[in-house]
Amino acid sequence: MQGRLSAWLVKHGLIHRSLGFDYQGIETLQIKPEDWHSIAVIFYVYGYNYLRSQCAYDVEPGGLLASVYHLTRIKDGVDQPEEVYVKVFASRRNPRIPSIFCIWKSVDFQERESYDMLGISYDNHPRLKRILMPESWIGWPLRKDYIAPNFYEIQDAH
Repeated sequence: MQGRLSAWLVKHGLIHRSLGFDYQGIETLQIKPEDWHSIAVIFYVYGYNYLRSQCAYDVEPGGLLASVYHLTRIKDGVDQPEEVYVKVFASRRNPRIPSIFCIWKSVDFQERESYDMLGISYDNHPRLKRILMPESWIGWPLRKDYIAPNFYEIQDAH
């Protein structure tokens, strides 16, 4: 079933795929990485002025990686704001997705965490570097095919 936002995208010739609705009735869309930045700008101009969250996950071992954005359209005098989830899938071998930092500044640490844990590179992010793991850490801990090292450096707590 196609939602209102998906129908609007079709009407304007914007390529995407509708993934249906979640249990709260929020529409989920799939956007290709190469189209994501321009469609994100369109969403912002259309009124999706608030990024609630961004997260990423490993779809399956050896499979795609996904970056998920939860956008909200907040307007004065509206009790129930419009919301949408956007999923952008990237290949495991070279996971690159355009950063939307220039549109929603709040995505800064969230994209950095996704990079740190899953290795997704967000193109044009101003400070893309590890945020939770040490810079010297090898690998991406939340990937399903990650092999945890059999050693851990014990650091002096004093």
